[in-house]
This record gives sequence, C-alpha cells and structure tokens, in this order.
Amino acid sequence: MVDYRCNIHYKTPHNTERKGLHMDTKKHYRGLISSDWSECLSPNGPFDPLAFTFPNLQTELLHIFRTYTGNVITLREAIRKIQEIMPSGLTQDQMDAYLDACFRTYLAVPDFLQWCLDHDILFMINTTSNQGYFQRAIQKGLIPAVPVIAANPLIRFPDPSDGKRYALEVREIDDKGKNTELVMKEFGIRPEHVIVIGDSGGDGPHFVWAHEQNAHLIASMAKPSLVKYCASRHVTIQRFFGVVYGPEQSRDPEVEMQYNFMDLVPVVSEILRLGL
Repeated sequence: MVDYRCNIHYKTPHNTERKGLHMDTKKHYRGLISSDWSECLSPNGPFDPLAFTFPNLQTELLHIFRTYTGNVITLREAIRKIQEIMPSGLTQDQMDAYLDACFRTYLAVPDFLQWCLDHDILFMINTTSNQGYFQRAIQKGLIPAVPVIAANPLIRFPDPSDGKRYALEVREIDDKGKNTELVMKEFGIRPEHVIVIGDSGGDGPHFVWAHEQNAHLIASMAKPSLVKYCASRHVTIQRFFGVVYGPEQSRDPEVEMQYNFMDLVPVVSEILRLGL
C-alpha cells in the first residue's frame, strides 16, 4: 500500500483572501444549507480518527474537543495542542480502517443529503472535522458527494479531483460564517434561502452571522453551550431538532440515533417554499 501521510503542519491558510470557489456558479440552487457535522449530523467527533488510531490519546483528545466546543479555547489552540501530542500523522489506510470500524451518521442523514441534491439545494458541510475524513468517506460511498465541504486541513490526502470541493477551510470557528457567506454570494442565493445547522458553542459565531443575515437557524442535538452562546447575544434559534440537552445532562448517542433526519424535509420545504 502507498503511504499517504496527512498534512499535519499548521501553515498560514491558503484561502485567507477568499478570492472565490472557482466552481460552476451557473447552476441554479433553490437554497443553501450550511451545516456542522460532528455531533450534529453524525455522532462521530472530529478527533475520533486520531483517538481510534492512537487510543492512548483518547482522554486528552476528548478534553481538547470539549474545551473548544465550549468556547474555552480557540480551534487554533486546540489544533496546536493536538500537534504537540500526536506521534505522527494518519495514513490513508488508517483513516479507512477507522471509517470501516466506526463511521456513523444519524438516522437517514445520507438520504437527507441526497434529497437536498435531488431538489437543487446546495448542501454545504461546514465543520471543524478534517478534510481527510470526508475525502475517504465520499470515496467509499458512505455519504453523497455534496458540492462544498469546508473542513479543517489537519488531515488531508492528495486527491486532485477534490480540489474544488475542499477549496474552503475551517481553521477557526469564525471561518464558518465567512465560508457560508462566500458560497451564498458566489451562487447568488438570498439570505432568507439560507439555513444554518449546528449543535454546540463552536457553532455560536456561525449562528450569530446567520441571525445578522436574516437566515434560518436549526439546532440539531443542541448542547447547552450553543443555547447559552445564542441567548447571551440575543440570537433566536427558530427550530430545534433531536435531543435538546440540559446543563447537567450527559450525551446519549443512542437516543440521538432515534431521530430521523428525513423529518427535516417538510421543515426545509417550508423555509425554502419549495411547494412539495
């Protein structure tokens, strides 16, 4: 097997100037959904592939994840901490082994993504999870090939055919709103036809941006950190989907798995006035 080691060096963002996606903007989309992934569309966490490959780091990685999603440290600081404890990067084979053993989405998420594609809704994954996870998940047919995936470049593999899909990055949580705005403008989608989905305080700045744009907000598997972040900034979350956790309540992934994401179809249809 060829050893495709990931790029684990944290360099200056190549898309800092955000000059554009260079995608086919002639396609007409009826709306845009920009969604987080980890614990929002999937029970998988962004650092799970690392914890799977290096199980002795599991406790430290979980702590780092909770501190940045709880707005205690920045994502940039979280990545720095991970780089300090990582013995090496991940190979493509190691990522595949993780996906084969552990990949999960919430119920019917792939069906929901495909429904969006079939109805000309631009579904954009906008997440602190790593690019390599999605590169391999799409290549293995685990999720539909959504047109835009803005993710963290901590782990990525060489794949020239994926250049446009991964043109945007999330190196800090504030990047999510910037990414959504760029895609919205590139494709000429009005803010009232934009839906932002998130679950934790790490999505807080994205929700604030959406609120300011008069876009629609959906909290999926909502954590107290997101509710607190929004309340402190007078941001109203219009809809909640799935479990809404209280301040002292522990996550229950099995309960989360009981919520069918195809139940969001009428919600999206109503917001975007699809007339289905």
